[in-house]
Amino acid sequence: MAIPKKKPGRSAGTAVLVFRDTRYASRTLILADGRELQVVAGAVSAPVDDSLARDYLEQHPDFQMQE
Repeated sequence: MAIPKKKPGRSAGTAVLVFRDTRYASRTLILADGRELQVVAGAVSAPVDDSLARDYLEQHPDFQMQE
């Protein structure tokens, strides 16, 4: 039986928020600290503990948090 491989850079307990982009299917978002978030297939995600990304996405009118 094969053992599933873990993805590098993410622990099993890392929670992410997913936001739907209501305007574009793909684009690059630049945060205030210079980091990039990628919108792919109309969605973008950010770790729950990343307050800068979360605040940006929650306050931007083009993004809706998915449940």
